[in-house]
Amino acid sequence: MTGIPWRTYVALGDSLTEGLQDFDETGNPIGWADRLAQMLADCAGTDIGYANLAIRGRLLAPILAEQVEPALALAPDLVSIWGGGNDMLRPDADPDAMAASVEAAVVRFREAGSDVLIGLGVDSRDSPIIRLTRNRTAIYNINLVGIAARNGARIIDAWNLRSLRDWRMWHEDRIHLNAQGHHRVAQAAFAALGLDPDDPDWAVPLPANAPMSRREQLDWNLTWGRQHLAPWLGRRIRRTSSGAGRTAKLPQYRTVSPRPAAGNAEATAERLAE
Repeated sequence: MTGIPWRTYVALGDSLTEGLQDFDETGNPIGWADRLAQMLADCAGTDIGYANLAIRGRLLAPILAEQVEPALALAPDLVSIWGGGNDMLRPDADPDAMAASVEAAVVRFREAGSDVLIGLGVDSRDSPIIRLTRNRTAIYNINLVGIAARNGARIIDAWNLRSLRDWRMWHEDRIHLNAQGHHRVAQAAFAALGLDPDDPDWAVPLPANAPMSRREQLDWNLTWGRQHLAPWLGRRIRRTSSGAGRTAKLPQYRTVSPRPAAGNAEATAERLAE
């Protein structure tokens, strides 16, 4: 094998990993995990198998209950686990219990011979409502870092990715990343694997925007509340999920081929050999 040791990759999670509000050049929905799969193929210089079991709206318990067994059956070289964001929006979320359930899954994958990537929750201190979940998310993240250390897993450190604190990285719903955000997360995941991202500025925040006037800020928030917050609250009241009735995005391996212009497999192999 050349370049990297991973020839199969399976992603587990919710809407973040399913990939919403991000599209390829043909208009097909993608996301950070799709982008990572392509980067891995480019780095390997050969085809890799990629499956994505994520389903939008899923809480952590259903993610683990529904996706771990199918992922194990695929016997992946690499697996990513990223969930818990939807749980944090509920006041009864228990970050310690959540982390313990993640560790049980990580142990199973590591015993099966898979390398594991674990995603941390994003720092929400600049979000007017979601920042109420910040303390719980911080506890959860600290637990996940310990889990990774104990079990030889890798961490996608979205919490400390400062560029994600910029609303230009997010869709107008303020919940899902846009293409720029997914690009940054894919680069962070690639770096977490010990590889060199192809964007040297992936962790650098964008230049500061001109501040909004009070009127612009009010209009922006009112539009968000009407178009996105109200429908979300409606689903919470009705106890319905955006993922109701949906199935895994890619339940079986899809072949991802290296892009002709990638040309970085040999250089990466040399770096890994040093």
